[in-house]
Amino acid sequence: MEEIIIGEQQIRSAAHTLRKYKQGRINLERKIVENEQFWKLRHWEQMRPESNIPATGWLWNVIVSKHADMEDGYPEPNILAREESDKQEAKNLSSIIPVVLEQNGFRKTYSECGWYKLKQGSSVFGVFWDGGKLGGLGDISIKKIDLLNLFWEPGISDIQKSKNVFHVELADRAEIEAKYPVCAGKTGTAEEITKYIYDESIDTTDKCAVVDWYYRRNINGVNTLQYCKFTGNTVLYASENDPVMRESGWYAHGKYPFVIDALFKIEGSPCGYGYTDICKDTQINIDRLNYAIIDNAVKGSKIRYFIRSDGGVNEDEYADWNRDFVHTSMSLGDDSIKQIKIEPLDQLYVAVLNNQIEMLKYTTGSTDVLNGSARTGRTAASAIAALQEAGGKTSRDMISATYCAYKEIIIMVIELIRQFYSVARQFRIVGENGFPEYVYYSNENISVQNQGSDYGVELGERCPQFDIDVHVQKASTYTKMAQNDFALQLYNSGVLNPSNSVQAIMLLELMDFKGKDELIEKISRMGELFSGVELADAVKAKKRAAANGEHYMVARAREKARNSVLPAD
Repeated sequence: MEEIIIGEQQIRSAAHTLRKYKQGRINLERKIVENEQFWKLRHWEQMRPESNIPATGWLWNVIVSKHADMEDGYPEPNILAREESDKQEAKNLSSIIPVVLEQNGFRKTYSECGWYKLKQGSSVFGVFWDGGKLGGLGDISIKKIDLLNLFWEPGISDIQKSKNVFHVELADRAEIEAKYPVCAGKTGTAEEITKYIYDESIDTTDKCAVVDWYYRRNINGVNTLQYCKFTGNTVLYASENDPVMRESGWYAHGKYPFVIDALFKIEGSPCGYGYTDICKDTQINIDRLNYAIIDNAVKGSKIRYFIRSDGGVNEDEYADWNRDFVHTSMSLGDDSIKQIKIEPLDQLYVAVLNNQIEMLKYTTGSTDVLNGSARTGRTAASAIAALQEAGGKTSRDMISATYCAYKEIIIMVIELIRQFYSVARQFRIVGENGFPEYVYYSNENISVQNQGSDYGVELGERCPQFDIDVHVQKASTYTKMAQNDFALQLYNSGVLNPSNSVQAIMLLELMDFKGKDELIEKISRMGELFSGVELADAVKAKKRAAANGEHYMVARAREKARNSVLPAD
């Protein structure tokens, strides 16, 4: 009989812990909902529903600009072996993992998490094993996780240090009860999740909350990661109740399958704060000043009049501009009709508005050059690229933090391949010649390996380990043009001339740019080839000079002169 370790009592305790975790992050949830309203330009409806102040898009433009920077810096992994014997497996993984990411639509997930990170200050990637993929064979699944659905222990700065981690999602009650008949009539309520302020009406009466509970348990001296799915007080699955998974745990790598990518870190939380948090007050000031200036302009553009009640003017005829005549019942005085004058606002208020806009742009590093408006008068690609590189420090810092999270994702992907790819599966990869190749891959060569014995001493087991090098998949247009300009400069200065290989290598070793090592290697090979050709030509020239009775140097000079002259058409 199957031993029940996780039952109703344990679920009640876990649900109590979940409520404590939720209570400890009320401010975070309130901030997330408010920031989403700012992103939708609906913040005035939330702050002052009776206000008619229109929202401007300066903060929106900052987020869009930063997201474009993240898209320009889309990462690509390069797997490096820690031991020479694992170099081939590292090369195989470098070809296969991009295919796994592509099959998961990771480009879209990366973009969605980028939006979320910029708006809310943090984004979360979930890296799971989905046993239902590929017709039951199973495969890796990478998803964007909403912070409103993820709960951890309050006060920690690393989610991996939390005692428990809960992920709560709304699911259709009828589908859950059909899939798990044991929970019929016992599902959780939908009110357990904080909701955004939606534009449309969303009915959750037929939804129930399903909780994925991750926790650690020490079993036989090993700290394992366990997993339980429940709704209400009913267990749908528990790895501790599964004899196959109990000892090893749910994931062999022992980590919670969540990677949090924080923008600007804060102490006491794995999350950070984003551009909405930095700029919302300035955006409010801009909206107010903009509304005041526009309101003054609109009122000043409309002509209105004071009319004395005893002035004797027919107001309907006076207001009708199609009438040529306006009747009066008595003689008009200077004060019978008087135009209402609206004093225009002083230019000081316009200057204050512009200062607020500039403050928002410079605080976020969204200068005109970075937004594509080069007001410096420089039009050369290299000059614009230099300005963008100098001004994009905040974007590079933001992207480097995302690369750290990306490394964690790739490490988890490798560990899931190590654990679950026991059956080989086929991948279409790009071969060395640029043509597609079809290869099979399994975890045979990266799983734990017995090293045998030496002189009767057991050498134990080894597990191949890899390092992750992250680089930009595709550079921006201006960066490419600057690199092209640099390549032309190298060519024009003779660096690429094989006859100058020794001097060129000495020069390149003092420089720092992407692809330097590959260029040095190519120049070295071409230099060696050129030296070999030169030596062969010299030997031939010496033999011809001896046969013709000429001096060797004279024959060699004549040979070089002949080779330098192009043949006639």
